[in-house]
Amino acid sequence: MNRFSRIVGTGSALPGEPVSNDDLVERLAKLGVETSDEWIVTRTGIRQRHFAAPGVTSSQLGAEAARKALSAAGMEASEIDLIVVATSTPDHVFPSTACLVQKALDAPGGAAFDVHAVCTGFVYALASADAMIRAGIANRALVIGAEVFSRILDWKDRSTCVLFGDGAGAVVLAADTRPGVLAARLHADGRQGDVLCATGTISGGEVVGNPFLTMNGKAVFRLAVAVLDAVSRETVAAAGMTLEQVDWLIPHQANVRILDASAKRMGIPSERVVVTVDQHANTSAASVPLAFDRATRDGRIKSGQHVLLEGVGGGFTWGAALVRI
Repeated sequence: MNRFSRIVGTGSALPGEPVSNDDLVERLAKLGVETSDEWIVTRTGIRQRHFAAPGVTSSQLGAEAARKALSAAGMEASEIDLIVVATSTPDHVFPSTACLVQKALDAPGGAAFDVHAVCTGFVYALASADAMIRAGIANRALVIGAEVFSRILDWKDRSTCVLFGDGAGAVVLAADTRPGVLAARLHADGRQGDVLCATGTISGGEVVGNPFLTMNGKAVFRLAVAVLDAVSRETVAAAGMTLEQVDWLIPHQANVRILDASAKRMGIPSERVVVTVDQHANTSAASVPLAFDRATRDGRIKSGQHVLLEGVGGGFTWGAALVRI
């Protein structure tokens, strides 16, 4: 009997109250950084984001999103035998954020590990969990993207600090005889690692290197649009389908320019693209599952439809997964 995995529940978590562009402009002005709502919206499409309060961690947000996904799936945490967390902002060097989520859910025993592929992290995590379920290593998995990117932002760098937000999204993936995750393709090019990076590390009890995120915006845009088009076509072809058969595209929510350019290049009309960057900003590995949960709960995504998930991020990494709901 063939063995596949299907998404059976989604959930998300956003910390605190929304921070509007005007709120952020006021905060940045106190640091001597000048910007405006018009400048941010015109260049990014972002209108608000959420920031975690001090002490709120990726594992806490991930656990909250996981509980909502479990509830949507009608499952108990004790039924989960695999937790994969995609994050670039873990609570600690170790234990992993996945182990901390497992502890918070009081669901010990199953495998738990983190995936570090930055903004492509959720797609990497989903593909990993799907492969483990298909191989019979696991039966029910929590796949989570959780980030507190506000902790690694240089608030005096206008080109990056207005782009990001915090949050988490999760799905429950369960073994099934019916195909759910139809195909996934993952790629990386380490030669491009310096276009988007945070090179700081801890050594001898001190921070070594730059602890803040840095980005070459023009290079990221150029690479992102090209690779998202290529990997999306590759993934859909691997499933024996065409882009015309995709009901919904859920891209990584980097900025509206990349979303628009990549969708146009693939010939997917804007009404079939799920966009949440205006509400959440760029939440890195959390952006795809956050958007997935939003479109599932508001009724846009329906049973039997085909959803293309795609991500691109530091590393340089990119990937896509095609799922049938």
